[in-house]
Amino acid sequence: MWTYDKRLEYPINIKCPNPRLAKFIISQYGGPDGELAASLRYLSQRFGMPDQKSKAILNDIGTEELAHLEMVGTIVHQLTDKVCPEELEKAGLGAYYTDHGVDIYPQSASGNPFTAAYIACKGDPVANLQEDLAAEQKARATYEKLIDLCKDDPDVIDPLRFLRQREVVHFQRFGEALNGVHEKLSQKKFYMTNNSYGCDMNNTTNNTGNSCGCGR
Repeated sequence: MWTYDKRLEYPINIKCPNPRLAKFIISQYGGPDGELAASLRYLSQRFGMPDQKSKAILNDIGTEELAHLEMVGTIVHQLTDKVCPEELEKAGLGAYYTDHGVDIYPQSASGNPFTAAYIACKGDPVANLQEDLAAEQKARATYEKLIDLCKDDPDVIDPLRFLRQREVVHFQRFGEALNGVHEKLSQKKFYMTNNSYGCDMNNTTNNTGNSCGCGR
């Protein structure tokens, strides 16, 4: 269960619409390294983690990625708000507008719709966390490329920089989780036994020389 705070994690106030930038930024909404894929990946992987700390980290980051999805959707919406169909077509969004209108549809910058194939869930905590570390680095690199494309619009760069920095923090937290999982998996297992369980408490001697009938 989550409590939804009805405000963005970081404020977004884009004054000048720019559908050309929206076409690129939407990749972080529904592309292979985007926020939707990240959220679903982490929230799915958490169930197989061997300790409570790693489960909590995956749950926390997966939830925050939903907030980032909301932010990216807001950026795309503000960049295309009240833009006429002719301008959308000129920016390369004619086919998108035809199929989805002004809704924010999860797809990559190249137009490929979101697919569950983006989500890696291997059933092995070490493999999953290694995948998550790589995913955060790829997301960081994508945001840096988007910042390069938006260098003339500080209103867009500001939230993108925030999102990039959160990817760095997530990478660090996944590193902590991976170290914890390695420690957890390397621990020796100890089993407590009760040697008197099942013994004849009357303490009668049997033919084995023991004082009970369990044969020990």
